[in-house]
Amino acid sequence: MPDSAPVPVFDGHNDTLLKLYQSKNPDKEKLFIEGAPAEWHIDLPKARKGGLAGGMFAIFPPPLERPKRSPDDPEKMPGANEPLPPHLPRAAAVDSTIGMASILFRLDKAGALNICRSAADIRAAMKQKKLAAVFHIEGAEAIDTDFAMLEVLHAAGLRSLGIVWSRPNAFGHGVPFRFPSSPDTDDGLTDAGKELVKACNRLKIQIDLSHLNEKGFRDVAKLSDAPLVATHSNAHSVCPHARNLTDWQLGAIRETRGMVGLNYATGFLNPGGPAAGGATLEMMIRHVDVLLEKLGEDGVGLGSDFDGAPIPSEIHDASGLPRLIEAFGKHGYGKDLIEKIAWKNWIDVIERGIG
Repeated sequence: MPDSAPVPVFDGHNDTLLKLYQSKNPDKEKLFIEGAPAEWHIDLPKARKGGLAGGMFAIFPPPLERPKRSPDDPEKMPGANEPLPPHLPRAAAVDSTIGMASILFRLDKAGALNICRSAADIRAAMKQKKLAAVFHIEGAEAIDTDFAMLEVLHAAGLRSLGIVWSRPNAFGHGVPFRFPSSPDTDDGLTDAGKELVKACNRLKIQIDLSHLNEKGFRDVAKLSDAPLVATHSNAHSVCPHARNLTDWQLGAIRETRGMVGLNYATGFLNPGGPAAGGATLEMMIRHVDVLLEKLGEDGVGLGSDFDGAPIPSEIHDASGLPRLIEAFGKHGYGKDLIEKIAWKNWIDVIERGIG
């Protein structure tokens, strides 16, 4: 687009805190503020260059072991039919969750970003040209079934929670990385998971559906009084990966005035799946077209999965976001719609669900 400043983007999901947590660089704040390695998707210089105004900063307790992949075996590419890691012990999840949260707090203290607890906080940070960060957890393994840790995390700023990553935990079953596959796999939420939904509603913590299987999704839809949100998912009708959302799921989200953030992960974009190799801006727009059709103009946003997945080379990292915005314009999306997708819809749904 011809504007001198890039269109601001509020992003539904990134894994940059995990990158920082696992980095051997002892000065995490300096690494983020002054510039991370070129292969990282987000740091402060890249965010400023590309117009990344904020987003959900995920805390993902990493597996103690990951399935081994051969780089020359397309069936072992991220998002393919890989075995899931086993249950993560709670003690390990607590350690990594607190470790990543401390990085987020230190970045806030250093002035690199503002931790936002409401839509008003996000608007204020954007007005001040500060990176607006929502404290999000992807996988609730650190939370006990009595929810004492949930209360502590909420007091610390937690405002968005994915009950599961793709592995099972005490609260439910995640959707596996399968292609082609329906998301209707395994059981849904456990009794503790159903109570967790109620606790999140009480505390005004947004529930993220992106890694839940279909039965778990249905459980949340029955129990929750908040808008249904999938922070980083795509259209199953375009790419039949288990991680993507079916027309029924998209319809359920629309009924609650919820929304979906477009995931940039190539294996969830390409109609041929992870083994097809890469994805393009055109594929991203195909998914957005379907999401707009099923959800309406107020139900679609962006949920990159930056620093957590391979993304289209045309974007490369956060500094490349203007190329996606430009592609939206060339495709025929008007200025108002582009702004809704880029940031306004996220702030609106956060205001309705969190405050």
